[in-house]
Amino acid sequence: MANLKYEYVAIEGVIGAGKSTLATELSKKLGAKTIYEEFEDNPFLPLFYEDPKRYAFQLELSFLAARFHQLSGERNQADLFQPLQIADYWFDKCLLFAQNNLSEVEFSLYRNLFGIINPRLRQPDLVVYLHLSTERALHQIAKRGRSYEQNITAQYLDDLSNRYLNHLKQQSQLKVLFLEAEKLDIVKYPEQLTEVIELLKKDYNRGINRITF
Repeated sequence: MANLKYEYVAIEGVIGAGKSTLATELSKKLGAKTIYEEFEDNPFLPLFYEDPKRYAFQLELSFLAARFHQLSGERNQADLFQPLQIADYWFDKCLLFAQNNLSEVEFSLYRNLFGIINPRLRQPDLVVYLHLSTERALHQIAKRGRSYEQNITAQYLDDLSNRYLNHLKQQSQLKVLFLEAEKLDIVKYPEQLTEVIELLKKDYNRGINRITF
């Protein structure tokens, strides 16, 4: 397992940050089990992008339930042959997207539900946060071509990025590897994947640990 310091790594970042790509390539190299967010079958997602105000609450509740069900199941399934698990999301994203999408009254209710559910899940040993500019994120979104994502605005991504940054600053008990990932492209530059793996071998202090590519 490449002498890693962690058994459960969650990769996070705004839409288009490259979370799934990094999780996939790391899992291939490290023989890890990959936990992918299950979002493509969510019937509310395309509806939300067409009419955000109407479908935001249904979307966020459905994601809350689906992510909890998936992560609680995955963490309870011990695998002696794949002790390392890499997820392409962190459960806390539920709270941040909901805060970005819901009205104040809706978010107050949602936050209460999140507070009941979240303590039942094991926290990641390490959160890897991919930080990149809104311009780069929009380019990545356009490049992968998901039709329902093409109306995402720069303002929406800016707001989401700010919520991530503020939330991460409050995680004093969690180890966060904060990658300045503007120049990170493991498909174009495979050697960068080796650099990321080397970073995962290090033991970090709790809180934010910044690395620039």
